[in-house]
Amino acid sequence: MAASKVREMFEKGTDAFNRHDMDAMADTMTDDVRTRAPGAGEIRGKAAVRAFYQSWIDAFPDARVETKAVTCTDDMAVQEGVFTGTQRNTLHGPGGDIPPTGRSVRVEYIQVSRYRGDRVSTFNLLFDRLEMLEQLGLAPSEEAGASRQMGEGAGQGAQAPH
Repeated sequence: MAASKVREMFEKGTDAFNRHDMDAMADTMTDDVRTRAPGAGEIRGKAAVRAFYQSWIDAFPDARVETKAVTCTDDMAVQEGVFTGTQRNTLHGPGGDIPPTGRSVRVEYIQVSRYRGDRVSTFNLLFDRLEMLEQLGLAPSEEAGASRQMGEGAGQGAQAPH
């Protein structure tokens, strides 16, 4: 398949995700599609892969991906992107559920998609899971630590001696 056709299929899948149309996204996949992602391991089959992406839409109802750069060959698309969204519902995953935090995230990612015929056969999604958990307030972060220290320091000077 020509690189231009791969790009067309890539854009079709990305647009479907951003419209939250998982049926249209699934239409871009082979029946035996596989996905690898942090915290999820390998997911096999169209229904399971569709459910994986749907779980992100369900948890982040305003989810969007923005492509910063994409390179396409005759059977592959390599995307540098940014996922944004506010977690309003539980994010379900093989490693457990993350209850809603009401917090917004902005997480950079790289996704390598391989194509067979005119369908995607594998997604290999890479992102910093710890960074996402920090943004959700579920893991300690440098920013949170600095805020606590500043708050403690400000309060110490204002306290009266006992």
